[in-house]
Order: sequence, then structure tokens, then C-alpha cells
Amino acid sequence: MDDHYFTARPASADERRTITVRLAGRDLELETAGGVFSPARLDLGTEVLLRSAPAPPQEGDLLDLGCGWGPVALTLALESPRARVWAVDVNERALDLVRRNAARLGIDTVRAVTPDEVPDDVALAALWSNPPIRVGKAALHGMLVHWLPRLAPGAEAHLVVQRNLGADSLHRWLAERLGPAATVTRSASAKGFRVLRVTAGARPG
Repeated sequence: MDDHYFTARPASADERRTITVRLAGRDLELETAGGVFSPARLDLGTEVLLRSAPAPPQEGDLLDLGCGWGPVALTLALESPRARVWAVDVNERALDLVRRNAARLGIDTVRAVTPDEVPDDVALAALWSNPPIRVGKAALHGMLVHWLPRLAPGAEAHLVVQRNLGADSLHRWLAERLGPAATVTRSASAKGFRVLRVTAGARPG
């Protein structure tokens, strides 16, 4: 059975290649490899997310959940050079690629880490994600329940999900699960994808 992009240590050959992608209004040459999500190009869902999400906060801690080779994290870092960007993935090859791509671009504000390496006291100013839907509903829900409550009051998460892979049911689940702690809306719909916006409410007490 082939390994998946959410495997910690992909068994597939680590054959590096460079591709040209447009991020933050710039054409960039970046490194990818097999065993990570969408290694040959910027995938359509991420394109939709990057086009439709608002400008990220200029400061604070920004999170790319399920970063792959880094297009979202790098975009956040390029658009918000004073912010600290956490590029989170379980895939060690993906994290290595993010580090190498940040170095290519002269970016020193990206922290490419596993989920456990984000300090517990980090409150997120924004979270952007093309989440790994194919990891399974239970694992996906667990990820979102872990990270979305870490948004600072008033901060926003933007999640892109394919419509035919359950975007609308995820919208309903998030609204029910988060309850009064957050507001969940659909902020965009394009090319078979939905972008869900989760806005954190005030903390109780």
C-alpha cells in the first residue's frame, strides 16, 4: 500500500524537484518531493484559499495546519513579515521542504514543526488550512478541536474543503461543536471548494 501525505516518514523515494509557483504576487522556484501533498503543483484547493482569505494579521502567531511543502505558510510569511508563522505537519519530509523553501526565500520567521512542538501558550492570531480530509473524519475532527480553540479572541481561521468531500457537513459539525465559542460561516465558494471562516468569540470569564 502506498504511503499517504499524512504519513510521518514516507516510504516513497525522496526525489527532490523544483517547481515554479505564484505566491503573494511573486513567481517563485520552490522545492517539492514525492510523499507530500500535491508535489507537482499548487493544488486547486490551496489556490482557492489563498485567493479568498483576507490579508493575514501583520503580527502575532499565524498557523498553517497541514503545511505540506509550504505554500500557505510561505504566503503568510511573505505577506506578514513581522509575524511568526507555524508550519505544522506530521510528515517529516514536508517539514524539511518547508524549512528549505523558507531558506531559499530568505525567510527566517517560519517554524516548521510537528503538532507537539508548538508551545502550549501560543495564542493564534490566524489559522489557515487546507486540512487533510482523507485522514478520516475522526482524526480530522480531533485536529480541528485541538487547534481552533487556540485562536485568540476575534481571530479567524480559514479552512478550504472540497464540496463533494463533506464541506457542508463539516460546516454544520463545526458550528455545533464550537457552539457559542466561535462563529462559523462560509466565506467563499469556487471551483467545487468551500472556504469556511471560524471567528473566535470572547473567552469566558
